[in-house]
Amino acid sequence: MFTGLIEHLGTVSDIVRDEGGCTLAISDSAVILGDCHIGDSIAVNGACLTVTEFHPEEKGGWFKVWLANETLSRTELGQRTIGDQVNLERAMGAHVRFGGHFVQAHVDGTAVIAGSVSDGDSLRLTFKLPESTSERPSLLPYLIPKGYVTIDGASLTLTAVNDAERSFSVMLIQHTQQKITLSKKKLGSEVNIEVDMVGKYVQKSVSAALGGSGDEGLRELIEKVVKDVLDKRAQ
Repeated sequence: MFTGLIEHLGTVSDIVRDEGGCTLAISDSAVILGDCHIGDSIAVNGACLTVTEFHPEEKGGWFKVWLANETLSRTELGQRTIGDQVNLERAMGAHVRFGGHFVQAHVDGTAVIAGSVSDGDSLRLTFKLPESTSERPSLLPYLIPKGYVTIDGASLTLTAVNDAERSFSVMLIQHTQQKITLSKKKLGSEVNIEVDMVGKYVQKSVSAALGGSGDEGLRELIEKVVKDVLDKRAQ
């Protein structure tokens, strides 16, 4: 479990690809390796990855993680190149204050940066989600203004949601801009998205209670209930 509060920016220093996925080496990371062990979880740009090797005293401290093809298909990590900075967060300890929100670091999908506007010292960013498919349903039902969203591992507050345009917006204060990679990404860049897991549980529970299955089943059931109410009023 994570909080979405980025601890440090690491640097991709090596990439080794094969048919099963790839291995990333991330350097300049000594600050988060003091209590590291093989098998620990570290969120890299919002994706929970397992440490397979680490050396806290070489190259400013570096560690390696393995990315399976499933992870590469669901995240933007396959687009990283040597020299790129990435957001890093260790799994939450039981002895620390809980900030941000409950983040699993299980990326739900990606979006692209569609707009960037300065607002004083702050930065307003707009993102566009891809069209939904049967394999990748839309994430829009889980996004609400003033709700939470995790972008590249950073817990952020939604300032606006536009269902018609499949877009949503956040605002980064100056401090946040300096602590995460998001403000450095260009328009059109892809980012990792994880929606609030509470919303997913609520939707599944409501769907199950109504006897449906999934997004389409829930929509059909709601439409049927509305139709029944309107039919009764028309009688």
